[in-house]
Amino acid sequence: MASRMNTPLLELLPQLVELLAFAFGSLGLSAAGVYLERFALTTLETGNAKLGGWIAFMGLMAFYFAYLMSTDKVRPKLAAVRRQAGE
Repeated sequence: MASRMNTPLLELLPQLVELLAFAFGSLGLSAAGVYLERFALTTLETGNAKLGGWIAFMGLMAFYFAYLMSTDKVRPKLAAVRRQAGE
């Protein structure tokens, strides 16, 4: 009886690992975006507008890729895990 209860959890394990990897990747990109934006502001305050603008652009790109990862990877994977866990 106990082995039948563990089987669905073992089947879900690869999808859960993938979901966690995408979720942490999205969080990491968001954190990098926050860091880059703060660094860009500090750089702009020192008078280096070109470098500050470039760093701000890189921060925005980090936010954009975090958004894409969360909408294209995390949401569908979360729905698939919920669907499989409900079966």
